[in-house]
Amino acid sequence: MRRPPPAILLLLAILAGFVVMALAAPLLAPYDPLHQSLLARLRPPGTALRAGRFLLGTDDLGRDLLSRLIFGARASLAVAASSVAVSLATGSLLGLLSGWRRGWSEIVIMRLVDSMLSIPAILLAVLTVAVLGPGFVKLVLVLGLTRWPRYTRVAYAQTLQVAALPYIRAAEMAGCRPWRILLRHILPNIAGPLLVVATSEFGLMILFEAGLSFLGLGIQPPTPSWGSIMSAGRDYVARAWWLTVFPGAALFLLVLSVNLLGDWLRDRLDPRSATR
Repeated sequence: MRRPPPAILLLLAILAGFVVMALAAPLLAPYDPLHQSLLARLRPPGTALRAGRFLLGTDDLGRDLLSRLIFGARASLAVAASSVAVSLATGSLLGLLSGWRRGWSEIVIMRLVDSMLSIPAILLAVLTVAVLGPGFVKLVLVLGLTRWPRYTRVAYAQTLQVAALPYIRAAEMAGCRPWRILLRHILPNIAGPLLVVATSEFGLMILFEAGLSFLGLGIQPPTPSWGSIMSAGRDYVARAWWLTVFPGAALFLLVLSVNLLGDWLRDRLDPRSATR
């Protein structure tokens, strides 16, 4: 097995750093992200006060920006991972069902997929959250249940190919139950393409969460979120640039690393890449 190139190792290290930062947020954050001090409001990066040194400055309520960014990574990654899990499970199940059963189930599911894909996902998410209200669980369900068609389409196409292979027909003639064939023989063979889709969707879910939080429809204050931090800092761009630059840079770096890793994974799992 070939060793990943140095650039990929660097991207993996960046992604792992964000994951560790999210999981160990209470241990890594130098201050309480919810602690307010009006005497320390809008302090630039590196400011030292009696309360301590604020490496990335403070926000309009005197809260340490570094601590809020660390805890904000937890919110972004939790929403992204949970919503990808929901959409992956839902889309893969429907794709397997439509590709295996065919007939009316195939027609109904694939026409529903076409209908969902015709609506912009972010618009559908905004409308749904606006109706149901904000909150972590609602945000995960909305993002997960608006992105499942991509997985369904991939799972459907891959299931059609695998189901036509001779060993699948042999398993049917041997009396294997359909659910056993799907879980033991078909699903492992289509897991690679689904994993590639999940990787690209993970970065998109991070952006969706930040965008909805920026609009006030995602993670609600005072819980830190990169989108809500930038939303609060947009009124102070001229005098407190760090409130938008640092969370924006963290968001950019995380999404870029996830997307580039997804591209590399797609090339590794594509058998045609070996002949290029």
